[in-house]
Amino acid sequence: MKRLPLVTVLALLAVTVAISVGLAAGSPGASPSPSSGRVAQQTTGSPAPSQASAPPSSAPPTVPPTATPPQLAAVPIVPVTQFRTTAERTTSKEVAAVLAGTSKTYDALELVDADADPILAALGAERPAAGDPHLVLAADEQTLATDLARNRKHIAFLRAAQVGPSVRALGWGDASLFGEGHVKQTADWPLTAQLPVDAGSAVSQPFDASKLWTLAAGGDILLDRGVAQTVKVKKKGVDFPFDGGSAEITGHTCCSGLGWEVPQAKRTGGAGAMRDLLQNADLAIANFENPAPDSFRYHTSGTVFSADPKLIKGLANAGLDWVSLANNHIGDAGRNGILQTIANLADYGIKSGGAGKDAKTARRPTILDADGTKVGIIAYDTIAPGYRAGTTKPGSASFTVENVKSDVKKARDAGAQVVIVFPHWGTEYDPTPFAGQQNLAHAAIDAGADLVIGNHAHWAGAVEVYDGKPIWYALGNFVFDQTWSEPTMEGMTLELTFDGPTLVQARMRPHIILDKSQPNFLDPAGDGRVVLGQVYDASKGLLPW
Repeated sequence: MKRLPLVTVLALLAVTVAISVGLAAGSPGASPSPSSGRVAQQTTGSPAPSQASAPPSSAPPTVPPTATPPQLAAVPIVPVTQFRTTAERTTSKEVAAVLAGTSKTYDALELVDADADPILAALGAERPAAGDPHLVLAADEQTLATDLARNRKHIAFLRAAQVGPSVRALGWGDASLFGEGHVKQTADWPLTAQLPVDAGSAVSQPFDASKLWTLAAGGDILLDRGVAQTVKVKKKGVDFPFDGGSAEITGHTCCSGLGWEVPQAKRTGGAGAMRDLLQNADLAIANFENPAPDSFRYHTSGTVFSADPKLIKGLANAGLDWVSLANNHIGDAGRNGILQTIANLADYGIKSGGAGKDAKTARRPTILDADGTKVGIIAYDTIAPGYRAGTTKPGSASFTVENVKSDVKKARDAGAQVVIVFPHWGTEYDPTPFAGQQNLAHAAIDAGADLVIGNHAHWAGAVEVYDGKPIWYALGNFVFDQTWSEPTMEGMTLELTFDGPTLVQARMRPHIILDKSQPNFLDPAGDGRVVLGQVYDASKGLLPW
């Protein structure tokens, strides 16, 4: 046989080696395609030869960067439930019962999936097995809040910075993070979890309890007729109307002079709880449903009012900061009586709005300070055009779309971070708003107001959420003598919590008026269900919470 030249042999050998390497690179069990950038393991489990990790002349494989572990921090977490719940607080024992399926109040614990394990660890609870119905995982806090709105039987935990007014935040043991008596420093809140934080995420920013402030809002206040009888004639004193604590309904009698069945109630303790709410709030506001002129007349009946200005001292002692004068009784003592009322309130340190020496003054926003947050309040009346202020005439402010657009802007220009519109409107003894009333409410929100708190119906009325902002159409009577029906004797006091300029919690606290003058809190899970039920029935289709 003829031998091949040495050069030819070497060339053939090089080609054979190249083909072998190429086949190895493309065969099953070898390295993946060059685009994956990863080195596979051989079926034997030993590392593949480095020569086979990529075809000849390809770029070297990329190495994935080492993932930076998330930064963890002790983040305050808060138990929450459905907005309409009557619960006020919870405990670790109750959470354990929920997960064990033995709770009589809740049937599941709901958590945001990404935060579930750290929160369970903070609660001292083990994660249930997959598929256990007592643990529900939500994709995010918005999904969780939507779930709670549909299901009263779920209790959940959120980061404090994720809590909003669409859920009800509960206390943990004896501590509360929101509402009256809330902790003043984040370090005083006893419940935290080691959670990842992201400097670019709003909910991951450090929660600062010192920035929380509260607003208490009441309905209609009368200091004439039956209230004056209790305070002056029966000598209960100017502070009596705000000395109320808690009460319960013991029965009903039939009937009042107007044919209504009326509740009978007794006090159950906690005297001064209403005063505590008003005094502890950073701002306390209400509607002043009568003039308090220098020359007043005590009325024993009828619907024309004028109050002894000395009785204003009781409001000041209770902690009221501002009252609305935009209502259908403010002109009952004449035009000069309006100006005298403003001055007499100011003498006791109470600011007012919604009425003035002329239309411009009447519409002027009141700017108040709430623990460092500037709050603008604008009051209007739609009921008594005969008491309306003019270009040079004292009176009340008129609620129109044009006015509210202009006035909200003025409040913002004056530095208001929160703007509240406080109208007197609607239909007496009817909790349901009508179309024109809703249009004005929506116009206020469209103009930039943060919330609307109305009165006049003498019944607690509907709540609406429009464009994410709450509207309370009526809070009902606050300090009043209409003891001829259950709806006029029962109202609600608002307890709102803000984080700086943001509303984060809203609580409606039902009360019953005793002795024709004194609101006393009702248990929302007990006798308070009547007035709250009235509110929720009137809110059908308006309140997604």
